[in-house]
Amino acid sequence: MTGDAIRAAEGDDRGIDRKILEIFREASGGIVSGETLSKDLNVSRTAVWKHIKALRNLGYQITAVPSQGYRLIGSPDILTPPEISAGLRVESVGSHLVCLRETESTNVVAYRLAAEGAAEGTVVIADSQSRGKGRLGRAWESPQGVNLYCSVILRPAILPHHAPQLTFLSAVAVAEAIERTTPLVPAIKWPNDVLINGRKVAGTLNEMSAETERVEFIILGVGVNINMRREQFPASLRHPATSLAIEGGGEVERVRFLRAFLESLDRLYHRYRSEGYEPLRQAWLSRSVVMGRRVSVAIGEGSVKGVVTGIDEIGALLLQTADGGTERILSGDVTVEE
Repeated sequence: MTGDAIRAAEGDDRGIDRKILEIFREASGGIVSGETLSKDLNVSRTAVWKHIKALRNLGYQITAVPSQGYRLIGSPDILTPPEISAGLRVESVGSHLVCLRETESTNVVAYRLAAEGAAEGTVVIADSQSRGKGRLGRAWESPQGVNLYCSVILRPAILPHHAPQLTFLSAVAVAEAIERTTPLVPAIKWPNDVLINGRKVAGTLNEMSAETERVEFIILGVGVNINMRREQFPASLRHPATSLAIEGGGEVERVRFLRAFLESLDRLYHRYRSEGYEPLRQAWLSRSVVMGRRVSVAIGEGSVKGVVTGIDEIGALLLQTADGGTERILSGDVTVEE
């Protein structure tokens, strides 16, 4: 992993880079003197210059104004710890960041880090994935430089059979991030697909390590199609897919979207821990595209049809069938019948 890392998640260097970017942004495009940076960061002027140079190498456009200081005039749309952390307001989710240029799957990396004792709230982010993972063993198309692929390590004090509730946590957080960063209106299809105008823009995949009575950790895997172009989608997709850029008519800044997602996830997770499942269930239901609709759920080689009446205490889909009974669906592909 070391060779692929854009920049390590911990360390003084990362913290100084982040603080430099925060100081520049507070200056709103104005000039910041080297003396001010040196004093605020408690480092030498030589150290300031080294960090400015390192940020330039990452793609930041920082000009030197003779006898005055430095000015930030442009930032790259790259996912690095100092860029993501600058201005990020979270309690735990996103407090530790691991950014990779490419990896097999962020879920695979996050699972390994969690098993090795990584802190709750650690987020693994990749610019591309060679073997992105979707639900039911499917692949998640993961081209470089256009989307968001990340996995979050959580260690909730819940029983293993309550873990499916957290599928809704990440789906709602993605929907909130879309609402905060675009004019688009997202909807959620059970259990974890986020849709724009009926087309899939995001999905989540949870994985868990647990004992009989205790969850050790949960990995929330999230993939969001942000700036993907139509020609980048494979023809073999089972369901219509889209991206925020396609639906909104213009590119979306990935770093800004990621910050919005992490802040929403952090807030929702802490509310879940303090107030339980019900507020999260209501937030999911308010964005559900299937509530009250007649659907068909593919389960293995068969299917079940009915009208969606809700989700239960562990997130199972509840269907009222034609005979008046109730079917409880734990896993399957939902199609809304027009």
